[in-house]
Order: sequence, then structure tokens, then C-alpha cells
Amino acid sequence: MKLQTATRLALYAVIDLAGAAGTARSASDIAASHGASVAHMAKVMQTLARAGIVEATRGARGGYRFAANPRRTSLLDVIELFEPVEVTAHAAANPGRTDAAVSDALDRVLAEIDDIARATLGSITLDTLLKTIRAA
Repeated sequence: MKLQTATRLALYAVIDLAGAAGTARSASDIAASHGASVAHMAKVMQTLARAGIVEATRGARGGYRFAANPRRTSLLDVIELFEPVEVTAHAAANPGRTDAAVSDALDRVLAEIDDIARATLGSITLDTLLKTIRAA
């Protein structure tokens, strides 16, 4: 599965902030940690803040803090803020001649892949991922 840059940056930022609970970090600090532009990271952080995953604080000690529950926030929760989790190619989109039975079978397989991806990403919480990272 290939994720858009904004989605990857969101995951990196959320994992960083969840791993340092209570600590505020600026968008520029997070961007620098991951080789991203400050403008791109700021947009990502605004989306995360609107969703309630992080909270923004202004001022000299301001920045972003993790605001969600890491035991209840899944990778899917973060990913879906930025992109759909689904296979985009469906047989019906094929402009050429397509046998209806083949098209239906392929659509069922692709839908099953979508379901598996969603279930997997929905089952991995930030807390679980942080434990894996710390154990490595």
C-alpha cells in the first residue's frame, strides 16, 4: 500500500507526539525531524488538530501535543483523515471489453482486499505501534 506524503507525515507526527505524551512540539520541529517542509507539516497538523488527535497551543511554549487516547486511536483513524483506504482499480473502470463474470469476480476480490486492509489498519493502535518501536 502506498501512502501519500501528507498521510505519512501525519503518522510520523502522531507517533512522535504520542510517544512523548504531554510534550509540545512545533510544526517546524516535527518537519525538521522528518525532512519535510514546514508549510506541508503545518497543513498536516491543522488537519490532525481539527480531528482532535492533537491540540495546538499558541505562544512561546506552544506547539502541538497528542490529545487522543493512544489505546483507542488506530492507524486507520489517522490515515482516513488524508486518504481513503481502498483499492482504486476496479474492473468496471476498464474501458475495454470486459466479460461481466470476470468483472464481478475481480470486483469481489478487490473489495475483499479493501476489507482486509481496513481491518488490519483498524486493529493496530498507536499504543501497539509504540510498544513495537520501543522493543526494536
